[in-house]
Amino acid sequence: METKSNVITVSALVNAPVEKVWKLWTTPSDIQQWNAASPDWHSPKAEHDLKPGGQFSYRMEAKDGSFGFDFGGTFDVVTEAQYLEYTLGDGRKVKVHFTEADGGTKIDEHFEAESQNPEEMQQAGWQAILNNFKAYAEKN
Repeated sequence: METKSNVITVSALVNAPVEKVWKLWTTPSDIQQWNAASPDWHSPKAEHDLKPGGQFSYRMEAKDGSFGFDFGGTFDVVTEAQYLEYTLGDGRKVKVHFTEADGGTKIDEHFEAESQNPEEMQQAGWQAILNNFKAYAEKN
């Protein structure tokens, strides 16, 4: 019997208008600048076709070259400056909401947990990437 994985949520309030947040979130050259959970990691490559059915692939690796992986999948729903939904290569679903709030943009990411790592670790990693995005968006 297949069990439904738990959904984890991470959130941030970005002090920038939703149109700017959307652009920085979805532009491959910008994704390469913020898509890392810690300063010793980076995304040297980011490619996507931002439309329903479009594929994406973001290379994530340690700057020292010791480890890396491709984070990718297929976009299911793309509603500009509001909502993204995609399916990862392993079948897990991710939903990202962009909402105008408190003079900025609230980002809520909901993702299905994977079974290899503790949920607290997954939540911390995704939150760290989201916090990195927030810092990038607010300084650009």
